[in-house]
Amino acid sequence: MVDSLLAGKSALITGAAQGIGAAIAQLFAAQGAKVVVADINEDGGKETAATITKGGGKAQFVRADVTSAADLEAAVRATVAAYGRLDVAINNAGIEEQGGAPLHELTEETWDRLVSVNLKGVWLSMKAEITQMLAQGGGTIVNMASIAGMVGLPLGIADYSAAKGGVVALTRTAAIEYVKQSIRINAVCPGVVRTALLDQAIKAGMFTEAEAATLHPTGVLINPEDIAHTFLYLASDVSKHVTGHALPVDAGMAAG
Repeated sequence: MVDSLLAGKSALITGAAQGIGAAIAQLFAAQGAKVVVADINEDGGKETAATITKGGGKAQFVRADVTSAADLEAAVRATVAAYGRLDVAINNAGIEEQGGAPLHELTEETWDRLVSVNLKGVWLSMKAEITQMLAQGGGTIVNMASIAGMVGLPLGIADYSAAKGGVVALTRTAAIEYVKQSIRINAVCPGVVRTALLDQAIKAGMFTEAEAATLHPTGVLINPEDIAHTFLYLASDVSKHVTGHALPVDAGMAAG
């Protein structure tokens, strides 16, 4: 295999049943990684794993709710049991607003659910992953953040922005805490990506597809595969000196 950047490495990827997570899992497998697909969506997760194995890659599915510490610890154990260690962890699982609302109209229930999945879920994932990586002598973690966690956007997503901003801060702090234990930790901050979640937001009336595209200075939406390649860079040894970084993949949004 040419340019097998993850040859021989094991990778646990949360939220890999669809969208960006599925694209990451498939790209990692194509680059030689042995993949564990983790998701609460069993049908989609099994489909991602099956697609990888049919293509000649190595993958298995494990059901995991990222709001459950027990599920995440079990997912890490499953990865180690299958492949011997946990080299790479991709904490991608997350949810988005369905319709959006100004900050003062957000319900406590909506806030708690979104923050629980998007921020607490990353923290719980990292707890389980770092424990294993400390025991084995190192590893690499890449978290899914968002450009909404770096700049203000008037889209009725205060809770989403706060959670993703928390992921950025958590990533930077954890990177410093564990850098001397050979654990690299980074985050990716996408702009507006063509996913099923974007389709749901459009159907909910948050914006049209054309309006979503104009959020980028380029006027073009980003594909999941483009984001997956950024995760590949940060997960591989090509970026061995990069840690504590939140990398925008936003077609220039943050530059404005």
